[in-house]
Amino acid sequence: MIESAEEFIRLRFSDASEDYGRASTEPAAPGVWREVIEHHPEARFWVAQNKTVPLEILQVLASDSDSRVRSMVASKRKATPELLTMLAADSDESVRLAVARHKSVPGDVLEQLRNDSWGEIRDVVRDRLESGQ
Repeated sequence: MIESAEEFIRLRFSDASEDYGRASTEPAAPGVWREVIEHHPEARFWVAQNKTVPLEILQVLASDSDSRVRSMVASKRKATPELLTMLAADSDESVRLAVARHKSVPGDVLEQLRNDSWGEIRDVVRDRLESGQ
C-alpha cells in the first residue's frame, strides 16, 4: 500500500520498473490521493491511471483542467454511468471519444454522442449501435 503522496511521487517517477509498477497497481488511502492531486498536479494523470484508485477520486479527477486526466477517467472500467454522462458533454474530443469507446457506456449516452461534432466519435457510436454495443 502506498502510504503517502511523497511515496507515490517517488515510485511513479523512479527509473526502476518495479517502483513504476507499484505506482500503477497499489492502493492508497483517499487522503493520499487527494494530497497528490492538490500538491503534485503533474501527477494527476498517473493517479487516474492507477488500477485501484477509488471512485470518489475519479469523481474529483473527472473535472480536472487537463483533458488527458479526464480522458483517463472516461476510460476507467469503474467509471459510473453518471461519470460517463458528464464526460460525454466534455469540450475535448478525446474525452468524448473515450466515453464512446467505454465498454459499459449506457445506450442513452451513445445516443447523445450520435451527432457529435467530431466524425471519429460519430463513427465509433454508429458502429457500436449497429452491433448492439
